[in-house]
Order: sequence, then C-alpha cells, then structure tokens
Amino acid sequence: MAQDDPAPADEFFSDEIIVTATKREQTLQDVPVAVTVTTGATIEQAQIRDLKDLQSVVPSLRVNQLQSSANTNFYIRGFGNGANNAGIEPSVGLFIDGVYRSRSASMIADFPDVERIEVLRGPQSTLFGKNASAGVISIVTRKPQFTLGGNAEATYGNYNAVTLKGMVTGPVSDTVAFSLAGGLNKRDGIVRDLATGQRTNERDRWFARGQMLFDNNDGLEVRLIGDYGKIDENCCAVVNLRQALPTAAIFALGGAVNLPSEKYDNIAYYNFESSNKIKNWGFSGQIDYDLDGTRLTSITAYRRTDALTDQDSDFSSADLLGRNWQDLRIKTFTQELRASFDLGDRLHGLLGAYYFNEKIDQNNEVFWGSDARTYADLLVQSLTGGANNIGHLDSGDLELILGSLEGNPVKYVGQFFQPGTGLTEAYSVKNEAWSIFGQLDFEVAPGLTVTSGINYTHDKKRYATNTTSNDVFAGVDLVADGQTAIFAQGLANLGVNPSDPAAVYAFATNPATAPYYQAVVNYAAANATNPAVNSLLGLQPLQYFPPFMNVPNAVEDGKISDGNVSYTARVAWDVTPSVNLYAAFATGYKAASINLSRDSRPTPADLVELRAQGLAVTNLTAGSRYANPEDSTVYEFGFKGKWGVVSANVAVFKQIIKDFQSNIFTGSGFFLANAGKQSAFGIEFEGSAKPVDPLTLTLSMTYLDAKYDKFLLSAFGDLSGTRPAGASPLSVTFGAEWVQKMGNGDRIILRGDYHYEMPFQLVEGLPGLVTYDAQGNVADVSAALAAAREFKQDINDVNASLTYAMANGIELSVWGRNLLNDRTILQIFDSPAQPGSISGYPNQPRTYGVAARYRF
Repeated sequence: MAQDDPAPADEFFSDEIIVTATKREQTLQDVPVAVTVTTGATIEQAQIRDLKDLQSVVPSLRVNQLQSSANTNFYIRGFGNGANNAGIEPSVGLFIDGVYRSRSASMIADFPDVERIEVLRGPQSTLFGKNASAGVISIVTRKPQFTLGGNAEATYGNYNAVTLKGMVTGPVSDTVAFSLAGGLNKRDGIVRDLATGQRTNERDRWFARGQMLFDNNDGLEVRLIGDYGKIDENCCAVVNLRQALPTAAIFALGGAVNLPSEKYDNIAYYNFESSNKIKNWGFSGQIDYDLDGTRLTSITAYRRTDALTDQDSDFSSADLLGRNWQDLRIKTFTQELRASFDLGDRLHGLLGAYYFNEKIDQNNEVFWGSDARTYADLLVQSLTGGANNIGHLDSGDLELILGSLEGNPVKYVGQFFQPGTGLTEAYSVKNEAWSIFGQLDFEVAPGLTVTSGINYTHDKKRYATNTTSNDVFAGVDLVADGQTAIFAQGLANLGVNPSDPAAVYAFATNPATAPYYQAVVNYAAANATNPAVNSLLGLQPLQYFPPFMNVPNAVEDGKISDGNVSYTARVAWDVTPSVNLYAAFATGYKAASINLSRDSRPTPADLVELRAQGLAVTNLTAGSRYANPEDSTVYEFGFKGKWGVVSANVAVFKQIIKDFQSNIFTGSGFFLANAGKQSAFGIEFEGSAKPVDPLTLTLSMTYLDAKYDKFLLSAFGDLSGTRPAGASPLSVTFGAEWVQKMGNGDRIILRGDYHYEMPFQLVEGLPGLVTYDAQGNVADVSAALAAAREFKQDINDVNASLTYAMANGIELSVWGRNLLNDRTILQIFDSPAQPGSISGYPNQPRTYGVAARYRF
C-alpha cells in the first residue's frame, strides 16, 4: 500500500506508491494508465475538505456541487454529466474501497483515514463496467492495523468553521484488527439571506465509519466496513445575473432579488430557508483468498441514500413558487467476484463478474405561492402585448376572455395561478445490470508487455411515473384559443359579429361572402402557432406546470434494455529503468439514462403516435424520456520518466464519445438528449523536480481541444462544430512544498498551489430563451445562444498552508483556500418562472483557519 509517510515530497518520489488502477497492485511509475494519485498527506496539508477541492491539484478533473448538498458532479477531460437528476447515469465512476457509489457523492468528505485518491482518466469500462466512460475516481482508505495507532484533528476557520475528526485502529487479537473513524463539520452560512435574516451555504454534517479486518496470516483476509453520514444544511445560494421584465413585477410586489452587480456580495433574498436533510449509509464485505498462485476476491455491498430537500426555487423574497420539495430514496446492491492469477513469470490474468441492482424512488411537489396570481397580473399585459383586451385590470380579464373563447365566460373565473396548485410528481426506476470481464498481460519480451481486455455488460431499466398537475392555466390550449380569437377578429374586421351565430352562418353560406369566410378560417388555422399573430402564445412561459404524460402508456412501455462490449488493447515498454512508454486503445460504455423531471416528455415519434391514438394530454410537446447509451473510445500515447530528482508523465490522447448524453436544466426540469458525436484532443503533463533537498516543485497541465462533431437535435438546434460547455482549453496547476527538518526531529512544512483555467463557456445555451412552435420544434435559438456566451468561467485559485510537525506526533497548521478571493460563477440557468431572467451559482469565497493534529 502507499507509504505512510507524512511528507508528500518523499511519497511523490518513492517508487513504492502502489496503485490499483488495473485492479492489481502496480507502482505509479509502472502502471501504463493515465492516473493521478493524491496521497493522504497531501489531502491533510492542503486542507482538501471535499472532492470538489481535489480539482485544485488534478487539472483534468472538474467537480461541481449545485442545487443540493446531495449532488456532486464529476467531469474528466471535459467529459462527464450529472445535473441533479437522479435518473441520469454518471460518466465518471466513483469507488470507495472498491465499492461503486452511484449517486450522492458529497458524503465522502473529511475521511480521516484516506490513504490515496486515484483519478483514472479516459474510458475504464473494461475493468470497472458501466458508467466509467469518462474515467474513474477511486478512494482508498487505510485498512485496520495490528498496531495501536490513530490520529485526531481539530480545525477552526472563518465563518466559524469547526471540523473535528479522528481515527483509531488496533488489534483485537492476533488475527483481527479494527478501526473506528468519525467526524463533525460545521460552518456558519457564507451567504446572508436579507429576507429571512438567516444564512445559507452553511455546513452541518457528521459521519461515522467502522472497519474490521480478519487476517489468518495464511492467505485469507476479510474486511468489513460500515458507515453512516448525515447532512442537515441550508444550501445552496443562487444569485441573479440578468434581470428581465419579471424582475420588475417582483419589485412591484414588494419582493427583492440581488442585483447582478451584487452577485459576489454574499447576499440573497428568499421567502423561506432551503433545507437539505440527507442520510447516507451502507456496509460492505471484501474477502481475499490466495490459493496456489491465484488471488480470489469478493466484494459485496449494500447502500442506502435518503435525501429530503426543499428550496425557494424562484430565488426571490416574493412567494412565487411556494415550495420545491423532493423526497429521494436510493437503494443499491452490488456484488463483484474476480480472480487474479499468474501463469509463469510472463503472463498475468484477471477474470471477473459484477452484478448491480438499484431502485430509485423520487417524489416532488412544486406549487404556486401566495404571490403567484398578483405576479401574473403584472405580466399578462406585457407578455401579450396588450392584445385581445387582456391586462388592463388583472388575471381575471384573462380568465373571462379565455372562458369566452371556449364558449363559457365563467369557466375559469378565480382559478388561474392559485396558491397550492402546481405539480405533484412521482418517479421510480429499477435498474439491474451484470457484466463479465477479463484481462491478460503478457510480457512478450523483457520489459515489453501486451495487454488485452474485454467486458460485456447488460443493463436493464424499468421506469414509471405518476405525476399530476392541477394548475388550471397550464392546462389551457392557447393555440386553439388563439385560433378562435384570430378567427373572431377576422370576422369582426369584415363587419360580422362573431358572437352572433346567425350572422356568422349567413356570412359563411352566402355564395358572395363564403370565400371571405373561408379565407378567415384558413388564416386563423395557419397563424395559430405564429406568435406575431396569436398573442396568447406569449403567455406560454406562465404555463409552468402543464399536464404530464405518464409512463407506461399505450405507446411508451417504460422499459430499456441494452448490452455492450468494451475493449482494451495496450502495449507498454520499459525502455530503461527510468523511462516507460505505452500506447493504448480502449472503449467505454455508459448506460441509458432516464429523465426524472417534469420536462420528461415523449420523443417526437412517440408524440405523433400518442396524438394519432388520441392519448396525448393537452399542451404536450416533444422532448425526451431517456437518452440512449454512450459509447466512448480513446487512443492514447503515454510517456513516464523518472530521473532521480526529476519526474515527468505525459499523455497525448484523442477521445470520442458517440451518443453523448447532453443534459441541460430548462428552468423547470431537464432536457436530455443524445449528441451524435463529441470528441477531444488533449495533452496532459505531470512533472516534479526537487532542485534542493527541502524543496519539491510540481507542475500539471491539461490542454484540451473539444468539440461537438455532430449534434443535430440539441435543445438549441444544430450545435455541430461548436465547443462543448464546461471544457476549458487550458488548465494548469503549479505546486511547491518546502520541508525543513529541524535538529530535534521536528519539521516545518510550507506548501502552496496555484490553479488556473482559461475562460470557458458554462452552458451551450439557455433553453428558457428558445422559442418553439406548437409542435415543440425549435423556432429560434439566437437569444438563447447569445445570452449563454455572456457568461464564462475562469479560475485563478491560490491555496497554501504552513505546518509545524513535531516529532512527538503533534502538528499545528495555518491554512487558506482561494486566498486571492477569486470569485466566479460555477453554473448558469434560466430563472424558474421568470421568463428572460438568468440565475447562477457563485463559487466559495476565501476561507482560512488553523488546525491541530495528533498522531499516535
């Protein structure tokens, strides 16, 4: 295992850093895979508090935590996915001690016993199965030890941040050892809510973790792990970035939102506190048995996540959306069996099988709030341009006019935008998958090894919805009513009273006037979906909770089943003891994903069939229920060199994903679609030098040229040839560490790192600014694309720490993260229920503090 040396400099230059990137132990220098290893010592001294902090030392990695404390999204080499939609499979596989974590990854923070974190770049599906098409993050904790020991740490920082964590390990008998770990992480909210008087973006979480190790010292080892974690936080703050007409309506109501110029002032205005109550627990058992040159391994695990969240989704002090409550429950069972063996001195083999079973149940409630009707009153006239005599009083005019157009003036009186009306959602997904895999490493000549591997995975999903809307206005057919209004206006222009059936009949049947009547009919039908003529279409953004087409139904059966074969082929050559070269080809697979949101809609083909059978609910448009699987391919050449005090690793790659699962938040749900092809050419460099004994310098760099080779049916039309959002062209990290040894055995450790990323676009476009025709086809995307181009993220992140480590095991540190207080926006999206407005998530400001540790 990795050397337990508190000095990262020694660890970096040690040939004994063992990684399991290929599911067998190899030194970092020898493993022919693009992998970055962050040791436990680096994690401690850099005060890496969460996986999202890890990106400051791994340039090819991007981590975002948005909307909820329960959601963490990972991207490697610009590839990845996940936008707080539990039905969407991840592209980056996360493993802790060999156990796959399918969702809710934020609970892995603050382990006090992390041995190392391996970030494997590129498709890893041959050995890690589905959902590793972009890479793998593997966290390895220390096994229980047969020598009594442990550590304890206390940290205090700004915003009254308090962290307590510790671990103790030792023997129970000659063959049984244990370890117990736990931690508490609390912090005041960084963002002041000037409406409620409270704070948000706080920390309030704790965890406990226990391990038991049985080792009979004769080839049998059993490791049992159980963990439990809980979060109860007010999170996550959103700021307004562009205001539109609805903002004036919010102000007129007496509500407030932060101004775009205040986006980094750490203030917000909400009418109730957001909440995140999350429980995450599980247990696993690993059995390893050495049998005559063959090592047998079994890993069995069960995990459970329960997340209850609520959020003021209009992000203002006005009560527009009364609540956005979600109850998410995830149950996951996994079983892995594998055998690792050697045939002679030149052939190493690995055979395995894997089983995955997961059940997701999700319930949501989103309702109009107490200010919704008054808010709509202020928007109706402007959204319709004042046409049809709408808007000179209030929404009551709209109710009377639409009722009249449908033949009953009082049909809708008092029913539009009523508090407590909205959407009640229920989704469920059952996912079962299995795979078999194998890999052979054959040393064809001294120092020259050829590797081949294969994996077959079969994935099956069944999903169902039970979602209802009682939002009366959202169920009104504005196309049909608009057609009626255009027809009536056309008759009136010809001097015919449309409210007089006899006059209309006479006009229609008179041979002299019948052609004019027919012309009016044709004109109304042709322009019912034309916003320039049918002014009612301007009100569609207020139809926030339209009727939902549930699944399964007569056209959509709610079942997906597919299989995939992934390959790995690699040649590795130890040119000299100091230089290693490798060339690799690998494919990857990401299973089909399900759109668990209120924007889950039938495909265009299914919509045609639903309409043909008369089953389509009112206002149903085409969208996506699911996305087909992703297939990824990488061609990679790598160089690893180590010459005493200098080391350098280089990877040059071309990575391609077919049917990339693009997932974009629309302001009400998610638009999920397959891109035809996405590719990236890149160069990665990791190097270090030790010019003098106390000083270690590191440099990491990723150059990335990414594009959509083919993406015809995005939310914004044809994006072929454009650069995907979230992929910075250049990421660079400089690091330095000075370890000064004192005469009494103490050490002074000064370390720092600077992480830079060139500006990159956050999203391709903003769906709320796209206009559609009545069939749900994109009509105009220019405003959506132009608005997205205004907002780019660039990163200038400086982190540092100073530690005095005593020979008796006591360490005292001062530390700071984001010392330059570099503020940026992590993500942008359409402001919910506020057409034309744009919101976003700001990053965390400067944090700093002191820490004390004791090792024994």
